[in-house]
Amino acid sequence: MINTEIVKRKIELLPDHPGCYLMKNKDGTIIYVGKAKSLVKRVKQYFTRPQEGKVFRMVLEVTDFDTIETDSEKESLLLEINLIQKYYPKYNIMLKDGKMYPYIALKKMGDPYLKIARNDRDKSFSYFGPFPNSGSAYRMIDLLNKIYPLRKCKNIPNRACLYYHLGQCMGPCINDISKSDNKDMISHITKFLNGDASEVKQEMTAKMRAAANDLRFEEAQEYKETLDTIENVLSSQKIMMQDHIDRDIVGYSQRDGYISILFLLYRKGVLLGKNLFVVEKFDDINSELTDYIYQFYLNHPKPKELIISEKSIADILESSLGIKVIVPSRGVKKDLLFMALENAKAGLDEHFMTARLEDDNLKLLEELGNMLNISTPLDIELYDNSHLQGTEAIGAMVKFINGVKVPSMYRKYKIRQENKRDDLASMEEVLTRRLTRLKEENSKMPDLIIVDGGMTQVEIAYNVREQLNVNVNIAGLAKNDKHETDALINGNTGEFIPLNHKSPLFFMLMRMQDEVHRFAISYHRHKREKSFFETIYDDIPGIGKKRRIQLLSAYPTLDSLKSVTLEELKQIIPEESAKLILEKRDSRK
Repeated sequence: MINTEIVKRKIELLPDHPGCYLMKNKDGTIIYVGKAKSLVKRVKQYFTRPQEGKVFRMVLEVTDFDTIETDSEKESLLLEINLIQKYYPKYNIMLKDGKMYPYIALKKMGDPYLKIARNDRDKSFSYFGPFPNSGSAYRMIDLLNKIYPLRKCKNIPNRACLYYHLGQCMGPCINDISKSDNKDMISHITKFLNGDASEVKQEMTAKMRAAANDLRFEEAQEYKETLDTIENVLSSQKIMMQDHIDRDIVGYSQRDGYISILFLLYRKGVLLGKNLFVVEKFDDINSELTDYIYQFYLNHPKPKELIISEKSIADILESSLGIKVIVPSRGVKKDLLFMALENAKAGLDEHFMTARLEDDNLKLLEELGNMLNISTPLDIELYDNSHLQGTEAIGAMVKFINGVKVPSMYRKYKIRQENKRDDLASMEEVLTRRLTRLKEENSKMPDLIIVDGGMTQVEIAYNVREQLNVNVNIAGLAKNDKHETDALINGNTGEFIPLNHKSPLFFMLMRMQDEVHRFAISYHRHKREKSFFETIYDDIPGIGKKRRIQLLSAYPTLDSLKSVTLEELKQIIPEESAKLILEKRDSRK
């Protein structure tokens, strides 16, 4: 799809060199900036391959483009970011995170005190962090000020304040505190901030018991509450690495045209928090990961070590960021990568479940009814099946009334038909059982039944309706070749209705779809725990007991594996093992 003669001629002249390309519209405005190892291969793909979604819309607008050659892929990445920041093209995505992460600063000399700092430039302080969540930093300071008799006043007054009389300050305003006492307190606080609270917990426990033995119960209760606070504050900062190195772990997940990228931030071996970004997918995954990771560290401190899953982008990130980049294949670091993947996957699911919650559900249901040419569907039922290599097959139904889920009206079905791997037969069984019961009990039929599985599932639902002679509207959610939901199927006419991935209706349908998937998977897990069974992960070289458990946690059913890409699976298992699982998955379709 080449829009102008200029574009056609320029494509023929493109060099096989790294560089950046700048797409322009009819007004000469730069609408997209990209980078490439090979300009001719990358730019040509936009106009010679079928595109969809946001990329399709961008290509339609392109009437001209410019290129800038570079000597290396690293230079093309740096140039791309500079050009994006200069022109702010409408189709480029910048990570929206302008926050400056706070540090906890501890005064090194004189009377020690703690404060929140926005950078680590003042050499008279020791710094701990940065903390992705400022609330965590403030809670930590409050706790330390309660445990240790630190100076609390910014400017030392002429007389003792309330903190001195409460025993929470040594009173440098009226006492001459020795250097050794200050040094000792700084040492204890540093150990605590580095994750070692064993000494203070032992001391607090001893004081609590002594107070209780002396019948000073109120004082004992205060020590107990302090111990509880220590546990609560440190529970989210569990030490996972014993080498105390600053490192970040990056995991990602993708679905339905969106990508989630998650950063786990470890400082001195302590997990301080996470950062999640959900953006609309535009380029290939490796190119987008490179861009977003580089963008992140333009505004945030770099760690000494970065752990990622993609070998293909490790070198360019290492050279452009100037830090060590590791792609682990086993061990603790691989486990951390899996934790990042699970958090990214959960974050993306949460995005779809919570996005646009403020929208008017009734208005969206009216829009849905108009699209399907039916009355506003206030009572909607969604159906899904779940099994893993044909074991413990189940069906599930969830109900939404006025756009709100009604869990008390959900239903579970244990599949009775013999071929548990046959999703169509399972769907036919579940719908037949559900609609037959409603008919026999003379109960109200739903306004709309939505099935997830494309035209074949819609045809099954249509046939069940006709055989039972019941009055119920049918619709289906259709996926593209990337297993991304992109259309609504009218079960009465067979019409495919494209869905806008940014529309409020799309997000409402995704919330409904996610809810039936969640309910089906939770029921399947419950049944699975009660029996020994074979899984799709069995007999795969490189998949031992530990990895099998991880895979079952992240992708518990065949349905949850449907949209998984090789790149995503490679984050937690070797590439060859991932290929075998996907081959096995595809053979079950």
